[in-house]
Amino acid sequence: MDKKKIFWSVFSLLLAVLSVVAVMSQSGGISIPELIEALKSAKPGWVAAAVISTACFIFLEGVAICSILKGIGYRRHLGRGLIYSTSDIYFSAITPSATGGQPASAFFMVKDGIPGGVVTVTLIVNLIMYTAGVVLLGIIALLINYKLFFGFRLLSKVLIIAGFLILSGLTFMFFMILRKGTVVFNSLRNIVNFLHRKHIIHRVDPKIAKINKAEIEYKECVEVMSGKMPTLIKAFIWNFLQRASQILVPVFMYMAMGGKASTAPMVFASQCLITIGFNCVPVPGAMGVADFLMIDGFSKLMTRDDAFRLEMLSRGISFYICVIVSGIIMLFGYIMLRRREKKQEVPL
Repeated sequence: MDKKKIFWSVFSLLLAVLSVVAVMSQSGGISIPELIEALKSAKPGWVAAAVISTACFIFLEGVAICSILKGIGYRRHLGRGLIYSTSDIYFSAITPSATGGQPASAFFMVKDGIPGGVVTVTLIVNLIMYTAGVVLLGIIALLINYKLFFGFRLLSKVLIIAGFLILSGLTFMFFMILRKGTVVFNSLRNIVNFLHRKHIIHRVDPKIAKINKAEIEYKECVEVMSGKMPTLIKAFIWNFLQRASQILVPVFMYMAMGGKASTAPMVFASQCLITIGFNCVPVPGAMGVADFLMIDGFSKLMTRDDAFRLEMLSRGISFYICVIVSGIIMLFGYIMLRRREKKQEVPL
């Protein structure tokens, strides 16, 4: 592990501790023992549903990646897909970028004999379908009850609007590239050159080089995925279900705490908007930001104390436990990979 990874791991751990402390300090006296007691008194069937839903979040990303690989012509069993998934989830949680886990997934995929170009295409398609799935869930939330949005604080509203615009823009750009990729990338180069001439940005060559690299990758993506609409549709469905499974965790925990069935759809819709809001924030695992948004949204549907309990318990399952489990599975996969490589080494 290089120094950069060590730094982000330590930083993320510290941020996690600070986030929990900050939430607890604002919870009006709710303590850790009280949360444990609340979990003990929760309905076990709904708690189990929350845990299973989190497991589905981990598993379904692997299914989505394997589905794309199969459509391209590279079959991999779901066990390998689980390693690709957990490495993505773990490193995305400890790095500022939502795509921080993709290099880790790429590492395992390349080690499994998948060509670099195919890996790039697979991860790009999976990321775009994941983004499109989040956008659709946001639209569904507004259809369930658009008034929920107006119940958030001003800062939360800004984050939700910004997230929706960014995610929608990324999705729109991808489909524009599929149809008119040259126009999009030429426009980006023109914008960068214009900003450089106006002395707004400096060192233009590295930025142009990044755009050129992205263009090559997307052209590969378009070429490989040309005529493979069923593969794209399957990838979208799996990504949509994956994100929905994580969003359902607070709903199940709300029911576990004795919540009303009539309010459960509102909890789901609120969590969809919350997810939109924190998805593009450059903070490891959106820690702190996600907590703020969840408490803000849930406190409009229940008492503030219940909102704190629901946030802490559901976040603990859907994020912290999820990351820990993902890290363990990824480490196991890495150990098995090293053993396999040692067996293949030929002694001199």
